[in-house]
Amino acid sequence: MEKKIRVRFAPSPTGALHIGGVRTALYNYLFAKRNGGDMVLRIEDTDSTRYVEGAEEYIIEALAWLGIKFDEGVSYGGKFAPYRQSERKEIYKKYVKQLLDEDKAYYAFDTPEFLEEKRLQTPNFQYDASTRGFMQNSLTLSENEVKNRIANGEKYVVRMKIEPNEDVLVNDLIRGEVRINSSILDDKVLWKSADELPTYHLANIVDDHLMEITHVIRGEEWLPSAPLHILLYRAFGWESTMPSFAHLPLLLKPDGKGKLSKRDGDRLGFPVFPLDFIDKKTGEKASGYREAGYFPEAVINFLALLGWNSGTEQEFFSMQQLIDTFSLERCSKSGAKFDYEKGKWFNHKYLQIKPAEELAKYLLPIFNEKYPDNPQFSIFNFQFYSKLILAIDALKERAAFPKDLFDLLLFFFVAPVDFPENDVKKRWKEETPKYLTELLSVLESIQDFDNEELAEETVKVWCEAQGYGLGNVMNPFRLTLAGEMKGPQMFVITKILGKEETIKRLRYALETLK
Repeated sequence: MEKKIRVRFAPSPTGALHIGGVRTALYNYLFAKRNGGDMVLRIEDTDSTRYVEGAEEYIIEALAWLGIKFDEGVSYGGKFAPYRQSERKEIYKKYVKQLLDEDKAYYAFDTPEFLEEKRLQTPNFQYDASTRGFMQNSLTLSENEVKNRIANGEKYVVRMKIEPNEDVLVNDLIRGEVRINSSILDDKVLWKSADELPTYHLANIVDDHLMEITHVIRGEEWLPSAPLHILLYRAFGWESTMPSFAHLPLLLKPDGKGKLSKRDGDRLGFPVFPLDFIDKKTGEKASGYREAGYFPEAVINFLALLGWNSGTEQEFFSMQQLIDTFSLERCSKSGAKFDYEKGKWFNHKYLQIKPAEELAKYLLPIFNEKYPDNPQFSIFNFQFYSKLILAIDALKERAAFPKDLFDLLLFFFVAPVDFPENDVKKRWKEETPKYLTELLSVLESIQDFDNEELAEETVKVWCEAQGYGLGNVMNPFRLTLAGEMKGPQMFVITKILGKEETIKRLRYALETLK
C-alpha cells in the first residue's frame, strides 16, 4: 500500500508572512490535494529572539483568507500535537541526547565574542572539522571539565559533528540531482542551552519524521540546508522515512536583480504581504493585498503562475482547477519576476465577473468610512442600494479595485458643487447656457426616463432639429451631472440619477457657471 502524501507549511512567527511564503504554502496545498494527501500547519517558533507578537495569528488569518486550508496543525489539532515547536521541548531533548551519546554531536562553549573574534581573524571562518579542534568544545575539553561547565550553568550549544569529504546527494523533484561535498558545511548548532530550544535544523528533521511528512516543498533559499538535513536523517537512522525534497524558485524583484523584498513593494507601490500587519514593538506597518482591494482568488491565480505553468494557454484558474492541474514537474528551476502590474490585471479581470451585489459589500464600508454621519448610505436604504447596483454594473469594466469603483461612481450619490477650471474652459462656451436651458425642457418632456434608448433618441432628434452639434450639448451636459468629464454613457447616467436629480444638477450648473 502506497504511503499517504503528507506535506507541511512551517512558517516562523517573526513578522508578516511574505508573499513568497504564501506561494510556498499554496504549492504545498495544491500538491497535497492533487495527490489526495494531507497538509499540516506547523509553527517553527524556536528562535525566541526573533518572535513577534501577533505574527502567528496573522499567518493563520492570511492563509484562511486565501482559501488555503489545513488538515491538521496549529489551531486545527491532530494526532501529532502539539504543532507549535516551543511546546515540544522535551521531545527534542531526547534526540539531542541520542546524537551526543552516539558521538554524532558535541557540546560547544565558545562565547559569541570569541566566535566574532575568530571571524575577524579568519575571512570566511567556518566552525567545522578543520577548526573545531582549536575551539572550546567537548572534543577538546576533558569529560570532567565539560560536566563542570554544564553544572556551573555555563551557556553552551550542541553542534552537529559533520565528517568531511563526504558527497551528499540531494534528489530534488524540481532541480534534479544536486551533489554537495560535506566539507563545505559547517557544524551547525542544533540546540541551545540558553532557552532550551532546538534550532530550525534539528526541530525540522525531528518533526518531519515524527509527523510522517513525505514531501518537503520549500523555497530555494533552503536548498543549502538540504545536505545537512539528509545527514541528520542518516545520523538518526531514518533514511527509509526521509521525505522527498522540492525547492521552489525565488520570487524576483520586478526590476533589477535579487529576490523580492518589502523595500521593492514600498518603492514601486505594491504589497508584498497578504494582509496589513503592524509590528507592535516597532510600529512598522506592512501593507497587505486584502486591504489594498485584491480578491483572494485573484491573488491565488496570480501567485500560482509565478514559477509554475500548466503547459497550456489557460491563464484563469479556480482553486479546484489548480488542484486538478498542478504538478511539481512543471515548476520552473529559475526565479520568477514579480510582475505586480499583472497582479493588478488579474484583479481587474476577477472584478469584472463578480456580481454587483457582491461588489456592493466591498463598497458599503468605504461609504460608511467616508461619510460616517450620512445614514442614507445603507444596504437597508432601497433607493440607495438599487442605485448602487446599477452604478456598479455601469462602471465595473473600468476598475481594478473596489476603491477605484468607489471613486468612479461617487458622483451618482454626491452631487458636484464646483467644477474643474480646465474642464469648464474647454467645454462651457458662450452658447452653452442656451443649449442646456433648452435641454432642460426636452428632458422634462420625457415620460419614461428609465428608458435610456428613448431618452437618447429624444435628445438626438432635438439636437438635429435645432442644428446643434451633439458634442456641444453632451459634453457640458456630462460636466453638469458628473462634475468632470468622466462616467459611462450619458443616458446610463441619467437613468441611474433619475429625472428629478438630473434636472436638479443641470439647473445648479446653469446657476453656478453663468
